[in-house]
Amino acid sequence: MSEINQQPPIAAIATPVGEGGIAVIRVSGRGAIEKVQSCFKGKELTKADSHTVHFGKIIKKDDRVVDEVLATVFRSPKSYTGEDTVEISCHGGVLVTQAVLETILEQGVRSAEPGEFTQRAFLNGKLDLDQAEAVADLIHAKSIKAVDAAHQQLEGRLGKHIKEFRQQIIDATAMVELELDFIEEDVEFANKEQLRKLLVDVDEEIGRLLDTYETGRLVKDGVKTVFIGRPNAGKSTLLNTLVGSDRAIVTEIAGTTRDTIDADWSYEGLLFKLIDTAGLRETEDVIEAEGVKRSQKAFEQADLVVYLKDLSLPLDSEEREEITRFQKRAVSTPFLLIGTKLDLEDSSHEERIDYDLKISALEEQNIDDLKKLMKQRALENKDYDTSSLLVTSSRHRDALQKARENVQRAIQALDQGMTGDFLSIDLRSALKELGTITGEITNEHVLDSIFSRFCIGK
Repeated sequence: MSEINQQPPIAAIATPVGEGGIAVIRVSGRGAIEKVQSCFKGKELTKADSHTVHFGKIIKKDDRVVDEVLATVFRSPKSYTGEDTVEISCHGGVLVTQAVLETILEQGVRSAEPGEFTQRAFLNGKLDLDQAEAVADLIHAKSIKAVDAAHQQLEGRLGKHIKEFRQQIIDATAMVELELDFIEEDVEFANKEQLRKLLVDVDEEIGRLLDTYETGRLVKDGVKTVFIGRPNAGKSTLLNTLVGSDRAIVTEIAGTTRDTIDADWSYEGLLFKLIDTAGLRETEDVIEAEGVKRSQKAFEQADLVVYLKDLSLPLDSEEREEITRFQKRAVSTPFLLIGTKLDLEDSSHEERIDYDLKISALEEQNIDDLKKLMKQRALENKDYDTSSLLVTSSRHRDALQKARENVQRAIQALDQGMTGDFLSIDLRSALKELGTITGEITNEHVLDSIFSRFCIGK
């Protein structure tokens, strides 16, 4: 762990603002305990042991009581940030919480910026950078599987794994560069065959991590699921049925949906971002035409496409061609053809088309089967296991891709018999990219971008 650097004290409300039983205000930094003590009436916090809780009152300079509170003391380095920290639990409520915070700030404490507490934890070696990012992922997680993935990263599994094969590259680089120091003596420190095998193993391991990204992205961000089809095919009704509320307006009038409508729905721990689109048809209505255009765009960005066909109407050649066209355009995107309004199906229609499933959203027929099918297709050809290591961040993916490219160049240089200086350049570039994931190599702009995603108080 790095040496603790206690910066000037900061404070912020660490719980959601609103009415509730309690609220927590976090104060951290050099002299944080003394700053709180100056407006705390109760036990002498400056003499209190770490990890102890004390009842008292927050008071103004004129001795006016702001609130009765519990003050929890965390002494450096055994705190979230690594600095001296006090967490004040006061009564919940916008006004009283704000009053307690303002009283703390009056003692010469600065308001914290978004993510500043976690940033200090990273800078003080309490967390690797990938673990710090996992804190934000955990806060913003909208499904159980997203929570599991964030916990996995917060535990440091990804960072530990990357550090292991990063150390292998460091050892290899050291041997290559040692040879360069003794190049005139023609001394060889690195066994070329062993070095090649090591780099091939690292290349394959990075490849395995990269293969998990698409699954990790779906787990973290949700499966963007687009409902498309003709007007009045039952898209809005199905969305409302899955969500369990009237999220979309449903009428018998074709073309009611003029724009895409989004709703989050979670099934067996996996988040689906449902998108109800405007019905596909030629129209002179400018607003509806724009809705159809947006439907096409949503289709192109989808992770799962669900085409809905009204079973109460015959399948004409135009719609048959439309379904075929969308199936071909989907390419690698999972595509489901679902017959709707099963309760109104006209069996006299000879459609000669294979549906993945027939349902009635209104009567909730086969809806459970549809849910299972949607999850199955969304994760089709994706190896997902709750215990498996997943790459969920596009930043991590990009760094891994660049590191892999450098490792592959080093292997190529080795095969072509190039001198160690060329090999060293590629290996050092790979180390740099891997180091940006765990934070061993940092960039101020990257840090600002990462911690700006955090809420104030974390």
